[in-house]
Amino acid sequence: MDSLNLPVLTQLKVRHFRCFDTLECEFAPRTNFIIGPNAQGKTSLLEAACVLIRLQTPRGATLTRAIQHGKTGFVLDGYFGERHLQFYFSQQRKKLALDSVEQKSAHEYLETAKAVWFSNQDIELVQGAADKRRKFLDFVAVQLDRGYRRHLRDYEKALRSRNYLLKTSRPNWREIEAFNQPLIQAGNGLISARALLIEKLIPFALESQRIISGLTETLNLEYQQSVPGDFAVTLAESREEDLRLHQTSKGPHRDDLGFSLNGVGSEFASEGQQRSMVLSLKLAQARLIESQAGVSPVLFLDDIFGELDVHRRNALLEHLPSDSQKLITTTHLDWLDQRPEGALFSMNQGTIQPVSNL
Repeated sequence: MDSLNLPVLTQLKVRHFRCFDTLECEFAPRTNFIIGPNAQGKTSLLEAACVLIRLQTPRGATLTRAIQHGKTGFVLDGYFGERHLQFYFSQQRKKLALDSVEQKSAHEYLETAKAVWFSNQDIELVQGAADKRRKFLDFVAVQLDRGYRRHLRDYEKALRSRNYLLKTSRPNWREIEAFNQPLIQAGNGLISARALLIEKLIPFALESQRIISGLTETLNLEYQQSVPGDFAVTLAESREEDLRLHQTSKGPHRDDLGFSLNGVGSEFASEGQQRSMVLSLKLAQARLIESQAGVSPVLFLDDIFGELDVHRRNALLEHLPSDSQKLITTTHLDWLDQRPEGALFSMNQGTIQPVSNL
């Protein structure tokens, strides 16, 4: 099917989000370049579009921080294909509407569109702490596994309760154990889903690494589980450690994702190689969503090209899934070998204007 016939994000209206009081924009089906100097609102625009379709910010912060200073909440409104998406968020409440019908659950809303987010900060997936890699796995998994969001929510709820009791001055083990079963049940769901996800990502990541680097580099991903065997047994064996640390020491909240290049750990790779590894991982995410979900995700690329050499910039752009809609921010386009079909926008001081068709 031609990408022009696939559902895409066509309209976006933003109110009281980050630096925007109000903003409206219409996007092209294929490639959208948003050009402007730094600190003009380009990242916030992409973030708003991503939050509209996925109801979470890919920047790692809470949605509360996305509310414009001095305002009580933000409103996002847009069309993805023929579906009308509306999202209101404040510290007190949030409201979802799909085709102007308020939704009690986010399930159907989140089935509307998939997303992949690229940014300069993605290097932290290799260099940073394990929680960043877990958040990446969660962001991908909720788009591919219908039960994952519920497992994650149930696990986090049981973990908070268990840790709260462990932090009391005189922990009551019988009360603590009341949360073991829901923790184990939800945790096993997360472990199984993450193991399967990483297994499916590996071949796509390997292919993408070779294309982006232009070399025969072998990228491998490894699921590093905190629970080596039966979660119930591990939890029981960790009782003394949990009491000593006043927190749950083992479980999926301690999982990690390992990278290696040509059999060598990512910590020994150059920064250029590390950036290529992360880009390959994100491209693998896009390819996997496309193949497994049967839809093309919207690709958000936030000013990532300045950190890459010219070859890798053009190799990445060429390797992006052709059927995916792409929203790309950059400071200039001098590096392009060939301009793809799409639209060009200029952004300055929180305002956006179409310039011309590419």
